[in-house]
Amino acid sequence: MNNENIKIGAGFTLICLLWGSTWLAIRVGLDSLTPIFSAGVRFSLASLFIYSMMRIKGIGIQKDPVAVKLYIIMGIFSFVIPFGLVYWAEQFIQSGLASILFGVFPFAVIIFSRIAIPEDKVGSYKILGVGLGFGGIILIFSEGLSIDFSNDFWGMIAIVISAVMQAVIAVMMKKYGRQLNPLSMNLAPVMIAGAIMVPAGLLFEDTSRLVFDSKAIFSVTYLAFFGTLLTFTTYYWLMRRMNVVILSLSSFITPIVAVILGYLILDEYLTQRHLIGSALVLIGILLANVRGLINYFIKKK
Repeated sequence: MNNENIKIGAGFTLICLLWGSTWLAIRVGLDSLTPIFSAGVRFSLASLFIYSMMRIKGIGIQKDPVAVKLYIIMGIFSFVIPFGLVYWAEQFIQSGLASILFGVFPFAVIIFSRIAIPEDKVGSYKILGVGLGFGGIILIFSEGLSIDFSNDFWGMIAIVISAVMQAVIAVMMKKYGRQLNPLSMNLAPVMIAGAIMVPAGLLFEDTSRLVFDSKAIFSVTYLAFFGTLLTFTTYYWLMRRMNVVILSLSSFITPIVAVILGYLILDEYLTQRHLIGSALVLIGILLANVRGLINYFIKKK
């Protein structure tokens, strides 16, 4: 295995682990901060981290017309609206249900990539692997999962809209954002999100709930550095090197990481059903990658 493949594997593992941990960090932060304001502070702080990293590396922000259009589109449709919907929905529905609903993300990526990037082939193994992984997520969260459509309906709709919107942006960035540096691709949209969400939170949310305690500081700092700077920069780097459907399967692994962290840190239970469901997810991901693995071993011979 060459160095490039090792880096790709390490990057994919990194975003799965870190995005899986963000569920816990968000939960901790919402004890002290309101949802939209919390997300806005996270992105504002993240923009400072990203800008500092760019200065250290001597990377300038790209300002060509295509890049500027992509920054604006990503800021609104990859951060402000989708994250606003997810943070808002988490007030009404269980995180397990949210994870299952967000599982439509890889399916939406398949649909949109077939339309927008026909050369980036989506074979039967990928479709079968996505289906098997989605089944594993349902199994993980099936026990004790109740749905009250009268109260949960709009929260469920919000998660699905967020997932579909993220899928459209992922495919669009795969097609049009190849020329962008991952840090530059991350900075401007995050700045836009912070500039919109902080004032929106202050104007439309109950500011009397805001408490800047250790939980709040930990949450926004962790989410800004690990959940935004490292993850999104790595994600955009991977997008130039991986099939977008395979990359979207990271959304199946993050709930598994969240369950494991809940067991280790919050003393939540971990059952045989969780383990079987996790195994199905991993088998699904291997199945989706089967052609790439076969080609790799053929080349080795």
